[in-house]
Amino acid sequence: MRVIAGRLGGRNFDSPRGHRTHPMSEKARGAIFNALGDIEGLTVLDAFAGSGALAIEALSRGASSALAIDIDPEAAKTIAANIKLLDLEDTMLLRRKNISGWSRNNQDTVFDIVLADPPYDDIRPKLLESLCAHVKQGGVFVLSWPGGEPIRQFPGLDVAAQKPLGDIQLVFYKK
Repeated sequence: MRVIAGRLGGRNFDSPRGHRTHPMSEKARGAIFNALGDIEGLTVLDAFAGSGALAIEALSRGASSALAIDIDPEAAKTIAANIKLLDLEDTMLLRRKNISGWSRNNQDTVFDIVLADPPYDDIRPKLLESLCAHVKQGGVFVLSWPGGEPIRQFPGLDVAAQKPLGDIQLVFYKK
C-alpha cells in the first residue's frame, strides 16, 4: 500500500496479512480525502483501522493527530510497524482495543473526523451509532458501507454526501 498525497505521498506501508481485514482501495481513500478537502490541524479517529491507512493518509495531508483502533493482533502489529516506518510516533496513536469497549470507556473523547471501515460481515448498527458520539459539533463521520445496502441514518447526523465506488459506498455525515 502507499500514501496517496501530502507530505508522505508516495511512501509505502504494509497491510495486515490474513482474512480479518479488507484494506480500503487507494481509489476509495482518495475519494474520501478529496471530498473532505483541507484537513489541516484536524483530529482523526480511524476506527477498525486495519493497516492504519486512513489515519496515515490524514496525517500526511495535515491532520494534527490521529488515533487508530483495531482489536486484531495482526492489524495492531502492522499499524505499530507503519507508525515507526513513517516516523509518526508524535502524531499517531494506536490502541489495540475492541472499538465498542473503547467507545463506552471514552464517551467524552471527540474528533473532527471519524472514519469507519467496519468488517462488512459483522456490521453492528448500534456500534456505528456509538461512534457518532465521538464526532465534534461541525465534524464529519465517514462510513464505508456495502454498495447494495441502504444508507443508514444516525441521530444527530445529516447525510452530506454519498459516493458509490463499485461494491462499496462512502457515506459522509455532518454533525
